[in-house]
Amino acid sequence: MKCPFCGHPESKVIDSRPADENASIRRRRECLACGKRFTTYETVECLPIVVIKKDGSRQSFDRQKVLRGMIRACEKRPVSLAELEHIADEIEQELQNSMEREIRTADIGEKVMERLRSVDQVAYVRFASVYRQFKDIDTFMAELNKLLAEK
Repeated sequence: MKCPFCGHPESKVIDSRPADENASIRRRRECLACGKRFTTYETVECLPIVVIKKDGSRQSFDRQKVLRGMIRACEKRPVSLAELEHIADEIEQELQNSMEREIRTADIGEKVMERLRSVDQVAYVRFASVYRQFKDIDTFMAELNKLLAEK
């Protein structure tokens, strides 16, 4: 690691400990040339996930968009923000762990619906009605009937 004070390319690690809830490692270093100390952080490199939209355009994955959609679906429902953030984290982690760097919005929507179904069925139906673009009452009722049949 290059010293920020003198530019010497070598240093030794004096102390190493977890940081940011074990998301990174904090290392205290000492320059072998000038003896000054400095701190570095080591984190896992996350590759960007590209989302393929319905119209074929591409954009980078945005966890906040997933969270906003779930918040809207859970409006006035007994679902905590912490629970929704946990679901968004799970989905993002699942996407990072997959070997795919590109994912369709349809696949993300299915993951959200799968989790909302077990958390709150009303929120699930709300999300599904927007996500699946229900055109009339018949498609809405078909989804409700599927939900009732699973009970």
